[in-house]
Amino acid sequence: MKKSFSIVAILLAVNSLLANDWPQFLGPNRNGISAETGLLDKFPESGPKLVWEKQIGTGYSAPSIRDGKLILFHRVADEEVLECIDAISAKAVWRYAYPSKFQDPFGYNNGPRCTPLLAEKFCYTFGAEGMLSCVELATGKLVWQRNTAREWDIPEAFFGVGSTPVLEGDLLLVMIGGQPNSGVVGLDAKTGKTIWESVGEKNWTGKPMLGFTDSYQQRQPSEKFSLSRKADEETKVAWKTSEKQASYATPVLATVNGKRRAFCLMRQGLVMLDPKTGVVDDSFWYRARVEESVNAANPVVVGDKVMISSSYYRNGSVLLKINAQQKFEELWRSLVLEIHFTTPIIQDGFLFGFSGRNEPDARFRCVEFASGKLMWDRDEHWSPHSAAQPDVYGRGSAILADGKLIVMGEGGLLGLFKANPQKVEELSRWQVPQLHYPTWAAPVLANKKLYLRSEDHLVCLELGK
Repeated sequence: MKKSFSIVAILLAVNSLLANDWPQFLGPNRNGISAETGLLDKFPESGPKLVWEKQIGTGYSAPSIRDGKLILFHRVADEEVLECIDAISAKAVWRYAYPSKFQDPFGYNNGPRCTPLLAEKFCYTFGAEGMLSCVELATGKLVWQRNTAREWDIPEAFFGVGSTPVLEGDLLLVMIGGQPNSGVVGLDAKTGKTIWESVGEKNWTGKPMLGFTDSYQQRQPSEKFSLSRKADEETKVAWKTSEKQASYATPVLATVNGKRRAFCLMRQGLVMLDPKTGVVDDSFWYRARVEESVNAANPVVVGDKVMISSSYYRNGSVLLKINAQQKFEELWRSLVLEIHFTTPIIQDGFLFGFSGRNEPDARFRCVEFASGKLMWDRDEHWSPHSAAQPDVYGRGSAILADGKLIVMGEGGLLGLFKANPQKVEELSRWQVPQLHYPTWAAPVLANKKLYLRSEDHLVCLELGK
């Protein structure tokens, strides 16, 4: 009996451990929030204990962790490499690679941007050139692969492919950006076979181009939208087959008004669709009028409301309500948050996130979700490229665990904050020696270990008390 009890206790401990995995972009629930507890309340003077460090190839893809395996997706020489290592020891388990000729047209590094997606048996990756792959999680053996750039008519993206796929049951949802009506596709997750294609000319043609005129955009940072939008409502979308569709935001899945829906922030704006069929409920135009602009932050969905944000050319943020007819209604619009590429954390009705397109206008802010009210604001700006490790967070990334915001600055500055909407409450900060600008991947937390990635280095830190 005693032996049986011990075995049960061990199994329960293992199940508890694995429940704290981080198997996809922004964690177990795709919102940057972890249920882990027992974490440090303050960093030691010398920083959290270093478990291991690893020199890696280029890219902006965060690692993913499941069942003790860490999957790293990076560019090494002329290959995109999918590498599996032991999450605790960093010992190599398997490696899968294929050729890549991608060169970023704006001079950023040439590695992949999308985070690996880990299911029970499979690992999915989406490369910078649009190579979509499924391999066995246990062995790295290729199951299926699709070269989306060859199979669909996809206008070239500004910075390569950057929207991470998501799983919904047996379907893999991928924002590929195909013309004219294949902006998003649903694929059989086991075989890669196309189940549906949707988004593009059919749902956008004739839609009002809200926010696309000068009168609509010229407003003060603290000012909600209050100007007449008659000119915008009269300006309708006339679809062009040269139009880029794919953005750098990952689709968000949520149940709204009793219906399961995918929220896809495309380059043109937000699309709400049925993930089983691809049928579009509604589309909301949300794009800066300047051609060289992107949408990159994920939509934030709470109940029947969704917020979208962008940092390009005074686009700002918009809160929408999904009514009983599954249509969008605008509640507020403001420049209170201009989010570039990170996704804010929502906690108890408040958003915590970094605002600003470039280094000189970086701010750390708390905003009330329902009203758009600015609760607090902290200056995190720095001169572009003036330091590899600036003493500010810049346009940082944040996740939430154990009641604390774990913040990763773009120069490798690690911070702990209370998720306090009333005031800025920084608990601790420490510069990670191995990291430097650009550190743009969000932190990854799994089983009390914190994994941080710059464009050429990966470190594992002990975050448990």
